[in-house]
Amino acid sequence: MQLETSFAYIDENYRRIVYEIEEAKAKYRKPDDEVTLMAVTKTVSPENVNHAIGCGISVLGENRVQEYLSKKEFYLPQAQVHFIGHLQTNKVKYIIEDMKLIHSVDSVKLAAEIDRHAARAKKKQDILIEVNIGGEASKSGVQPSELEHLLEEISKMPHIQVKGLMTIPPATGNEKFFAQMQAIFLDISAKNMDNIDMEILSMGMSGDYATAIRYGSTLVRIGTALFGARNYQ
Repeated sequence: MQLETSFAYIDENYRRIVYEIEEAKAKYRKPDDEVTLMAVTKTVSPENVNHAIGCGISVLGENRVQEYLSKKEFYLPQAQVHFIGHLQTNKVKYIIEDMKLIHSVDSVKLAAEIDRHAARAKKKQDILIEVNIGGEASKSGVQPSELEHLLEEISKMPHIQVKGLMTIPPATGNEKFFAQMQAIFLDISAKNMDNIDMEILSMGMSGDYATAIRYGSTLVRIGTALFGARNYQ
Protein backbone atom coordinates (compact mmCIF):
# COMPACT_ATOMS: atom_id res chain seq x y z
CA MET A 1 0.00 0.00 0.00
CA GLN A 2 1.07 3.55 -0.56
CA LEU A 3 2.16 5.69 2.34
CA GLU A 4 0.21 8.95 2.62
CA THR A 5 1.33 11.42 -0.04
CA SER A 6 0.14 14.99 -0.41
CA PHE A 7 -0.53 16.61 -3.76
CA ALA A 8 2.01 19.32 -2.89
CA TYR A 9 4.65 16.62 -2.35
CA ILE A 10 3.92 15.17 -5.80
CA ASP A 11 4.05 18.66 -7.33
CA GLU A 12 7.46 19.32 -5.82
CA ASN A 13 8.83 15.95 -6.87
CA TYR A 14 7.51 16.30 -10.40
CA ARG A 15 9.17 19.70 -10.86
CA ARG A 16 12.49 18.38 -9.53
CA ILE A 17 12.43 15.27 -11.73
CA VAL A 18 11.61 17.27 -14.86
CA TYR A 19 14.43 19.71 -14.02
CA GLU A 20 16.92 16.86 -13.53
CA ILE A 21 15.84 15.17 -16.76
CA GLU A 22 16.37 18.43 -18.65
CA GLU A 23 19.75 18.89 -16.96
CA ALA A 24 20.86 15.40 -18.00
CA LYS A 25 19.65 15.98 -21.55
CA ALA A 26 21.51 19.30 -21.77
CA LYS A 27 24.69 17.68 -20.49
CA TYR A 28 24.66 14.40 -22.43
CA ARG A 29 22.19 14.48 -25.31
CA LYS A 30 21.23 16.37 -28.45
CA PRO A 31 18.85 19.31 -28.01
CA ASP A 32 16.02 17.60 -29.91
CA ASP A 33 16.29 14.25 -28.10
CA GLU A 34 13.09 13.30 -26.29
CA VAL A 35 12.98 11.50 -22.95
CA THR A 36 9.58 10.34 -21.72
CA LEU A 37 8.84 10.44 -18.00
CA MET A 38 6.69 7.47 -17.01
CA ALA A 39 4.91 7.41 -13.64
CA VAL A 40 5.12 3.93 -12.11
CA THR A 41 1.81 3.47 -10.33
CA LYS A 42 2.25 0.27 -8.28
CA THR A 43 0.28 0.71 -5.01
CA VAL A 44 -0.46 4.36 -5.82
CA SER A 45 -4.05 5.55 -5.37
CA PRO A 46 -5.97 6.64 -8.47
CA GLU A 47 -6.33 10.10 -6.89
CA ASN A 48 -2.57 10.55 -6.73
CA VAL A 49 -2.10 9.06 -10.19
CA ASN A 50 -4.63 11.51 -11.60
CA HIS A 51 -2.91 14.39 -9.84
CA ALA A 52 0.36 13.38 -11.49
CA ILE A 53 -1.42 13.33 -14.84
CA GLY A 54 -2.61 16.84 -14.10
CA CYS A 55 1.00 17.87 -13.46
CA GLY A 56 1.97 16.74 -16.95
CA ILE A 57 2.52 12.97 -16.79
CA SER A 58 1.35 11.37 -20.04
CA VAL A 59 2.47 7.75 -19.55
CA LEU A 60 1.60 5.38 -16.69
CA GLY A 61 3.47 2.16 -15.95
CA GLU A 62 1.53 -0.74 -14.46
CA ASN A 63 3.27 -3.72 -12.80
CA ARG A 64 0.42 -5.98 -11.74
CA VAL A 65 -2.56 -7.11 -13.77
CA GLN A 66 -5.02 -7.42 -10.89
CA GLU A 67 -4.11 -4.05 -9.43
CA TYR A 68 -4.46 -2.38 -12.81
CA LEU A 69 -7.88 -3.92 -13.38
CA SER A 70 -9.05 -2.64 -9.99
CA LYS A 71 -7.93 0.94 -10.71
CA LYS A 72 -8.23 1.52 -14.44
CA GLU A 73 -11.78 2.87 -14.47
CA PHE A 74 -10.73 5.68 -12.11
CA TYR A 75 -7.82 6.93 -14.22
CA LEU A 76 -8.07 10.08 -16.29
CA PRO A 77 -8.23 8.99 -19.95
CA GLN A 78 -5.55 11.26 -21.41
CA ALA A 79 -2.56 9.22 -20.20
CA GLN A 80 -1.26 6.18 -22.06
CA VAL A 81 -0.93 2.98 -20.04
CA HIS A 82 2.07 0.67 -20.45
CA PHE A 83 2.57 -2.70 -18.79
CA ILE A 84 6.06 -2.93 -17.30
CA GLY A 85 5.93 -5.88 -14.90
CA HIS A 86 6.49 -9.58 -15.45
CA LEU A 87 3.53 -10.75 -17.54
CA GLN A 88 2.20 -14.30 -17.29
CA THR A 89 0.78 -15.74 -20.49
CA ASN A 90 -2.58 -16.45 -18.84
CA LYS A 91 -2.97 -12.76 -17.92
CA VAL A 92 -2.40 -11.32 -21.41
CA LYS A 93 -6.09 -11.50 -22.30
CA TYR A 94 -7.03 -9.16 -19.46
CA ILE A 95 -4.87 -6.22 -20.55
CA ILE A 96 -4.42 -6.57 -24.32
CA GLU A 97 -7.09 -4.05 -25.27
CA ASP A 98 -5.83 -1.32 -22.92
CA MET A 99 -2.06 -1.34 -23.26
CA LYS A 100 -0.31 1.08 -25.57
CA LEU A 101 3.00 -0.71 -24.98
CA ILE A 102 4.09 -3.90 -23.20
CA HIS A 103 7.67 -3.54 -21.92
CA SER A 104 8.46 -6.97 -20.53
CA VAL A 105 8.44 -9.47 -23.40
CA ASP A 106 11.28 -11.96 -23.06
CA SER A 107 10.22 -15.19 -24.79
CA VAL A 108 8.66 -16.53 -27.96
CA LYS A 109 5.94 -18.14 -25.81
CA LEU A 110 4.83 -14.82 -24.31
CA ALA A 111 5.09 -13.02 -27.64
CA ALA A 112 2.97 -15.69 -29.33
CA GLU A 113 0.25 -15.28 -26.69
CA ILE A 114 0.30 -11.51 -27.11
CA ASP A 115 0.08 -11.97 -30.89
CA ARG A 116 -2.90 -14.31 -30.51
CA HIS A 117 -4.86 -11.98 -28.27
CA ALA A 118 -3.92 -8.91 -30.30
CA ALA A 119 -5.43 -10.63 -33.34
CA ARG A 120 -8.61 -11.20 -31.37
CA ALA A 121 -8.64 -7.55 -30.32
CA LYS A 122 -8.03 -6.48 -33.93
CA LYS A 123 -4.92 -4.50 -33.06
CA LYS A 124 -1.18 -4.57 -33.60
CA GLN A 125 0.40 -4.57 -30.16
CA ASP A 126 3.55 -2.54 -29.61
CA ILE A 127 6.10 -4.25 -27.37
CA LEU A 128 9.60 -3.88 -25.98
CA ILE A 129 11.97 -6.79 -25.48
CA GLU A 130 13.26 -7.05 -21.92
CA VAL A 131 16.99 -7.78 -21.77
CA ASN A 132 18.60 -9.26 -18.65
CA ILE A 133 21.73 -7.19 -19.10
CA GLY A 134 23.30 -8.30 -15.81
CA GLY A 135 22.56 -12.01 -16.25
CA GLU A 136 20.77 -12.09 -12.90
CA ALA A 137 18.86 -15.27 -12.08
CA SER A 138 16.36 -13.27 -10.01
CA LYS A 139 15.27 -11.13 -12.97
CA SER A 140 13.31 -11.76 -16.12
CA GLY A 141 14.64 -10.90 -19.55
CA VAL A 142 16.36 -12.50 -22.50
CA GLN A 143 20.11 -12.96 -22.33
CA PRO A 144 21.96 -10.53 -24.63
CA SER A 145 23.43 -13.44 -26.60
CA GLU A 146 19.91 -14.69 -27.41
CA LEU A 147 18.35 -11.33 -28.22
CA GLU A 148 18.82 -11.32 -31.97
CA HIS A 149 17.33 -14.79 -32.38
CA LEU A 150 14.31 -13.78 -30.29
CA LEU A 151 13.83 -10.65 -32.40
CA GLU A 152 13.94 -12.73 -35.58
CA GLU A 153 11.22 -15.05 -34.26
CA ILE A 154 8.97 -12.25 -33.02
CA SER A 155 9.36 -10.30 -36.26
CA LYS A 156 7.33 -13.03 -37.98
CA MET A 157 4.27 -12.42 -35.78
CA PRO A 158 1.75 -10.27 -37.66
CA HIS A 159 0.00 -8.66 -34.68
CA ILE A 160 3.11 -7.52 -32.82
CA GLN A 161 5.44 -4.61 -33.48
CA VAL A 162 8.74 -4.43 -31.63
CA LYS A 163 9.45 -0.81 -30.70
CA GLY A 164 12.70 -1.22 -28.79
CA LEU A 165 14.33 -2.64 -25.68
CA MET A 166 13.92 -2.46 -21.90
CA THR A 167 16.24 -3.38 -19.05
CA ILE A 168 16.62 -3.24 -15.27
CA PRO A 169 20.36 -3.40 -14.53
CA PRO A 170 21.94 -4.77 -11.35
CA ALA A 171 21.77 -2.41 -8.39
CA THR A 172 25.54 -1.99 -8.33
CA GLY A 173 27.69 -1.01 -11.27
CA ASN A 174 24.68 0.15 -13.25
CA GLU A 175 26.65 2.64 -15.36
CA LYS A 176 28.62 -0.20 -16.94
CA PHE A 177 25.42 -2.06 -17.72
CA PHE A 178 23.71 1.03 -19.13
CA ALA A 179 26.68 1.44 -21.48
CA GLN A 180 26.42 -2.19 -22.55
CA MET A 181 22.71 -1.82 -23.14
CA GLN A 182 23.24 1.30 -25.24
CA ALA A 183 25.76 -0.58 -27.39
CA ILE A 184 23.31 -3.45 -27.91
CA PHE A 185 20.52 -1.01 -28.80
CA LEU A 186 22.69 0.78 -31.36
CA ASP A 187 23.91 -2.52 -32.82
CA ILE A 188 20.36 -3.82 -33.34
CA SER A 189 19.33 -0.45 -34.77
CA ALA A 190 22.16 -0.61 -37.32
CA LYS A 191 21.08 -4.06 -38.51
CA ASN A 192 17.73 -2.70 -39.83
CA MET A 193 15.97 -5.99 -39.12
CA ASP A 194 12.66 -6.53 -40.92
CA ASN A 195 9.62 -5.52 -38.83
CA ILE A 196 11.81 -4.42 -35.91
CA ASP A 197 11.89 -0.77 -34.86
CA MET A 198 14.43 0.58 -32.39
CA GLU A 199 12.61 3.73 -31.29
CA ILE A 200 12.57 3.22 -27.52
CA LEU A 201 15.27 2.34 -25.00
CA SER A 202 13.49 2.03 -21.66
CA MET A 203 15.93 2.12 -18.75
CA GLY A 204 16.45 4.15 -15.64
CA MET A 205 14.36 4.37 -12.46
CA SER A 206 14.12 6.63 -9.42
CA GLY A 207 17.71 6.18 -8.30
CA ASP A 208 19.54 6.25 -11.63
CA TYR A 209 17.49 7.98 -14.31
CA ALA A 210 20.05 10.73 -14.97
CA THR A 211 22.73 8.11 -15.62
CA ALA A 212 20.38 6.17 -17.88
CA ILE A 213 19.73 9.33 -19.92
CA ARG A 214 23.49 9.73 -20.32
CA TYR A 215 23.53 6.31 -22.01
CA GLY A 216 20.67 6.89 -24.40
CA SER A 217 17.50 6.08 -22.48
CA THR A 218 14.41 7.49 -24.17
CA LEU A 219 11.98 6.50 -21.39
CA VAL A 220 12.58 6.55 -17.63
CA ARG A 221 10.31 4.74 -15.16
CA ILE A 222 9.82 6.77 -11.98
CA GLY A 223 7.81 5.64 -8.96
CA THR A 224 9.34 6.35 -5.55
CA ALA A 225 10.99 9.63 -6.58
CA LEU A 226 7.58 10.92 -7.69
CA PHE A 227 5.09 9.40 -5.25
CA GLY A 228 7.32 8.68 -2.24
CA ALA A 229 8.14 5.48 -0.41
CA ARG A 230 5.68 2.62 -0.65
CA ASN A 231 5.06 -0.65 1.16
CA TYR A 232 4.66 -3.66 -1.13
CA GLN A 233 3.09 -6.08 1.33
